[in-house]
Parts: sequence; structure tokens; C-alpha cells
Amino acid sequence: MQILVVEDDHAIAESIVAALVAAGHGAQCVGSGGAALAADGYDLMILDIGLPDIDGFDVCRRVRAVSQIPIIMLTARNDEIDRVIGLESGADDYLAKPFSLRELLARIKAVTRRGVVQSSQTTFKCGLVVLDTASRRVTLGGSEVILTAKEFDLLEYLVRDPGRVHRRQEIMESVWDMNWYGPTKTLDVHIASLRRKLGSPDWIESVRGVGFRFVEQK
Repeated sequence: MQILVVEDDHAIAESIVAALVAAGHGAQCVGSGGAALAADGYDLMILDIGLPDIDGFDVCRRVRAVSQIPIIMLTARNDEIDRVIGLESGADDYLAKPFSLRELLARIKAVTRRGVVQSSQTTFKCGLVVLDTASRRVTLGGSEVILTAKEFDLLEYLVRDPGRVHRRQEIMESVWDMNWYGPTKTLDVHIASLRRKLGSPDWIESVRGVGFRFVEQK
């Protein structure tokens, strides 16, 4: 993959780039939010929150408005509210400093893997929602819905078997990773974001104490 590293601490940026190159990725580093928004041609973004011009949350929101590339946010803060804001801004994962480069590489692998079961079917239609796995596009009543990479994976997992109740642990293991280390609220944050982007909470029903199911709406 071609990975964009957005980090204004040169020592951290250089170590990340070196680890990415050693793992076989291409890597480019920029030190500001403006430079990140001007860059193109990359497959994944590693984004620091504390940038000198535009904060990472705002950069993430702007990127997410036009792109579904995976975004991993970095921060020196480890407060739960910051993790939630990052995920609500459209990030696929969140990593607090200090972190090991080995963990970062594992997170990259986790957010880019396709956890859902593959089949020959590429288009799924449930009411007004149409999901195309080949192009990774979702439309609602003919209008495209912009999702993050992980939001798309989650919606695909639910849409493939509408009406079925999916247990929380089952979803985490299938869409994220069996060894997920992220915040415990990450599934709820992504569910809430999908409901908001689909325009109604009725699309995804919560089954108390069990999990969630996708409910077709006309």
C-alpha cells in the first residue's frame, strides 16, 4: 500500500516511515493538516491529532467527506472522549502514544483486512439501501452514502443476512479482529454513525443484551 503519514514530530514520523518501508509499504510523510488535504494517491492515512495548523479531527472529517480510505489516528492523549471523537470524525482506528511500531503494523493490517465472508454475490439490496462490494459503494434511494472503510465492512456484514441478530462479540471478531485492542465503545460508535448516515436509527435495531440486526425499510 501507499501510506500517508501525517505527523509533525520528525523523529516519530521517520520511525513510522522506516517501519512501513521495512514492511513492504510505500510511505510519504507530511507535517501539517493542509499538506495532508493536498496529498493524493495513497491507500491509507496515519493521522496525528495535534497538528500545527488544522487539528487531526478536522482533517479526518474533510478527508472522510470525499474518500473512504482507512484512517488511523494518533494522539498523545488517551482519554476515552478523544477516542470517541476520533471515531465519530470517521477514523477507523485510534492509537495512543507511546505505541510500538509492531502494534501500528498490526492495526494497519486489521483495518485493511476484509473480515466479512466473501461470496460470488457482489450487490445486496435491502429496501432503499443498495450495497456493491465490488466498487465498495452504498446508495440510499439512489444517492451515494459516504462511509469509512470499517463502516462499509460493518454494514456489509449486517446487510448480507438482514433480520438475523448478530451478537456483539461475533461482529467484533468478524468485522474487526479476534484480537481487537480498541476502545470498548467502538462498535456502538460505528453503529451510531451508520444510523446517522442512513438517515434513521430504524435500519439497525439493537437487541438488548445480545447485539444488532439490520431491518429492511421501505
